Parts: sequence; C-alpha cells; structure tokens
Amino acid sequence: MKPTFYVTTPIYYVNDVPHIGHAYTTVAGDVLARYKRLMGYDVYFLTGSDEHGQKVEKAATTAGETPLELADRVVKRFQALWERLGISHNDFIRTTQERHKNGVTRIFKDILDKGDIYLGEYEDWYCTPCETFWTETQLLEGRCPDCNRQVEKLKEESYFFRMSKYQDQLVAHIEANPDFIQPKSKRNEIISFIKEGLRDLSVSRTTFSWGIPVPGNDRHIIYVWFDALTNYITALGYPDEAGNYGRYWPVDVHLIGKDILRFHAVYWPTFLMAAGLPLPKKVFAHGWWTVEGQKMSKSLMNVVEPNMLIDKYGVDAVRYFLMREVPFGLDGDFSHSALVQRINSDLANDIGNLLSRSTAMAVKYFNGVLPAAGEVAEIDLALKAKTEEMVTIVDKFIDEMAFSKALQAIWEVISAGNKYIDDTAPWTLAKDPANSRRLATVMYTLLESQRITHCILSAFLPSTAARALTSLGWDQAPSQAGLVWGGLQEGTSVTKAEALFPRIEE
Repeated sequence: MKPTFYVTTPIYYVNDVPHIGHAYTTVAGDVLARYKRLMGYDVYFLTGSDEHGQKVEKAATTAGETPLELADRVVKRFQALWERLGISHNDFIRTTQERHKNGVTRIFKDILDKGDIYLGEYEDWYCTPCETFWTETQLLEGRCPDCNRQVEKLKEESYFFRMSKYQDQLVAHIEANPDFIQPKSKRNEIISFIKEGLRDLSVSRTTFSWGIPVPGNDRHIIYVWFDALTNYITALGYPDEAGNYGRYWPVDVHLIGKDILRFHAVYWPTFLMAAGLPLPKKVFAHGWWTVEGQKMSKSLMNVVEPNMLIDKYGVDAVRYFLMREVPFGLDGDFSHSALVQRINSDLANDIGNLLSRSTAMAVKYFNGVLPAAGEVAEIDLALKAKTEEMVTIVDKFIDEMAFSKALQAIWEVISAGNKYIDDTAPWTLAKDPANSRRLATVMYTLLESQRITHCILSAFLPSTAARALTSLGWDQAPSQAGLVWGGLQEGTSVTKAEALFPRIEE
C-alpha cells in the first residue's frame, strides 16, 4: 500500500475574477501534489469553487440570471485557468453539487442533534462583501475592519454553534501540535485570538435564500462559511468511510491565503471537534502579493491576470516565478521586470543554456549516443555528490513548504553543472583521441546530473522537464527510482535541446 497524501486549496469564490493570488495557492498545491506522486505517494489534490451566499445572489439578480446560471458561467474561468497552468488536481468540488449539499446537511444535523447548534437571535453589524458579522468594538470608524466598506445592522433569528465550548480543547490541540498552524508567526496570532475568548457563532441566515437549507427548518440557510469549509470532506464522499473519505481524511495540508486563516484554524477545527471528526494535520497560510509595491485592487486596475502572463511569458516561466520569487508564507511583490529578470537569468541563461550546451556536445562528440563512462575523477564525484545531496535537501524543503529554497537548491546544482563544463573543458579534451574515455566520463556526469535535476523539476515545471528529459533520452515518467544516480545507460540516444526559454528583450 502506498502512503496517502491529501492536499487542498481553498475553494474560490465564483464572484471573483481569477488573479495571481488564486494562481499562487493553486500552483503551490500542484507542486506539492506532483512532488508527492513522484515520491510514490497516493495523492488526492482538491480545488473547487464556493458558489453560495448573498454576494452571488445579489450579483446574479443584477446580471438578470439565476445564481446557478451565474455560477455555471463563471466557474469556467477558474477551470480553464487551471488547465492552462497545468494543474493536476484529482477533483474539482462545487458547493452547488448534490454530494456537497448532502455532506453539509449531514454534519450540520449531527452537531444540531448533539445540542452544539441551537436556535437564538442575532443582532450585529454585517459586512456583505466579507460575509462576516462584527461587534461594535471590532469596527474601524464604523466600517468593516477587513475591507473598510460599509456595514449594516442586522437583527435576525439565527442558529448558533457553541464555539465557546471548544475554546480550551482547541488551544490544547494547537499547543500539542506545533505544526498544525504554519508559519509560526500565524500560529501565535491565532492563539492570542482564541485566548481573547471565543463567542458562539451564528451559523444560519434568513435574509436570503441562495444556499443550503438548515435541516428541518428551511426558512434558514446555512452560513456560507460552514457550508464552504465542509467541502474538504464532502469532496471525499463524507460520511462514507468506505471510499475516499476513509482513505484520505484527515488532510495533510490545507493551503490557504492568510486572510482566511481564522476560518480554517478556529471555525473549521471546532466544527470538526463538535462532529467528533479528526482535525486537519496542517493549515499553511501564505502571504499576499502586491503589484509594483501597491495593494492589488479593482479600483487601482492593477489586478494581475494570470492568463495574460501565460500568453506573454509561457506557463512554466509563470509557475517558476510564483514559486521562486518569494518565500512561501511571506508577502511578495509582483513586477514584470522581476519576472523578466528571472526568465533571462535563471531560466534562459542557467538551465536552458546548460542543457543546450551539454546535449550539443553529446551530439558533436559522440553522434548523440551516450558512451560508457571511463574512470571517475574527483571533480566528477563532486558534481555527483552535489546532485545527490540536492535530492535530500529538496525533500526536506518541500515538506516545510519552502518552495523557493527547494528551487534554490536545484539551481545550485545547475550552476555547478555550468561551472563543471568550464572546469573540465570538453572542447579541449575532444581535440585529442587519447582523452576520449575522459571525455565520455565528463559527458555522462554532466547529462546524468541534469536528468536527475529535471526529474525533480517536473514537479515545478512539468512541460519544461518533459522536453528536457526527452532530449536526454530518458523516456520514463519521473519517479523516486529516477532520482538515483546511474539511470542513463550506455547507448542512450541524446538529441540537441532547443532553447527551453528564449530570452526576453525588453
């Protein structure tokens, strides 16, 4: 039996236009999923769309369509973008699907029957864009503390979830599981939020109808966050233990943006505790992207549209930039000049140049047929050791979600490869037939190091790695076995690689 690995992105709100932030989380999830598959795991990778709530209902009314028509139309934007970005998800959950509604109704009813959801009355300030209630003291100058927009006073009958009951249990869980909330700074933030005191949470609305009705009282619609968070188990077929739910839950990691950390690290675990279900192993909150130093906003018209980036720079260049530019967990800044710089230096110069030089020499000196290596010198062993060490380092960094550090480690091997060419000077060796065995060793060492590098890189840059491995004569799917030195065999056919990444002239 393979070990399992379950990774999720948030489900994206259908009322949004896909932007760089959505692409960032989803590419990170994809890198993790591809890497774990490569390492022999049975991976389940979930993404999807959040389609209920007042905002969708309002937007649909404005557009003169039903909420479902709006969702059906808009969800395609996300699905098409994930296809273009090479996202390898196993499933795409929509909260309007029957499997989701059934699971949400079930968990709500279980908690209700247990007495941890009760009927009461609610009066507070509500922010529609954020779908969040705020107390008077939480408002900033009478406006929503999150988005700074107008709030309205709402008073309605509501079902409440006894979140306060689980406060101590949640703190104990976070303290006993230091990896539960990552990065560390976010963990401290959540602990202090909980210790200020958790209030019972309003988990139903009566002011609109687009959502999942409360079981046994369909005047009430289940609160959109209760509905949305449950997607992580409904997609697995919860409550059916016999299928994917029994196989993959609890999740290994929920990847999210830091703006929705509280929902994932406070609300969601307490819902699960109340239902008697296992908690996620890890919630990892990454940072936000600014654009040329400014916050992304529709009003500034500076929202970075991923399709446009792909058209201009190519899929793998965009994937590389997102994973390399910023340590995962910190905020980052997007600029076209930084992206062009990465393409020209890291991609065109370093990795592209190394592959085209190496394969061109194999074709020129050995007619593209890999020779048997001769005696191995100190310098060859050093490149082999560096390549093998990189495999171990990358594994550690990917487990820490340190994607940029993993890429840095890979690039150190690429730089070492370029330096190895300069130090061994194959063109000089080729002038004297007496050096042919030495030249064979140099070519083997150079190409084998890159084969292993591109096997690992397939998690980050799938189409680039596939092209590189083809020109190196490696026709096997990237796998853990493929990360062991000695894969390339004598007699393998090597072809000259075309430029992996053309330079971009500004």
